[in-house]
Amino acid sequence: MKILKSKKALSPVVASIILIAVTVAVSLAVAIWMGSLTTGQMGVEELRITKLQWTPMTGFTITVNNTGTRDSVITQIRVNYATTGVSVTGLPLTLKAGTGTTIAVTYAYTNGTRYDISVMTQSGREFARQFIGGLNEG
Repeated sequence: MKILKSKKALSPVVASIILIAVTVAVSLAVAIWMGSLTTGQMGVEELRITKLQWTPMTGFTITVNNTGTRDSVITQIRVNYATTGVSVTGLPLTLKAGTGTTIAVTYAYTNGTRYDISVMTQSGREFARQFIGGLNEG
């Protein structure tokens, strides 16, 4: 086997610079990829019941606003922290960040009675507000 002495390899300095450049490029690629994975997980889920309108003998409609920075999926409406006697159509409902919606709820209420109306989301959070039966608020 013949060794070629006229051919020169990369100098150690150039080889080190190339190695450092490749390492930095791979590190940046991994950091950007990891950042994009966590972007969807960041944000705040915050819902507010801003208005309640009682409908005689049938229930009520509520206006819910998503004041958070990420979308929320409403899965349940509760009265006094229970779903007994509560009927809602159109759930689950996705509420985009910064938007609002009105939800019709069938529930037999009594005028003058206090009710805790709450909205449950897919993430398990509950957002509640107290209302008095028959008294429209908001």
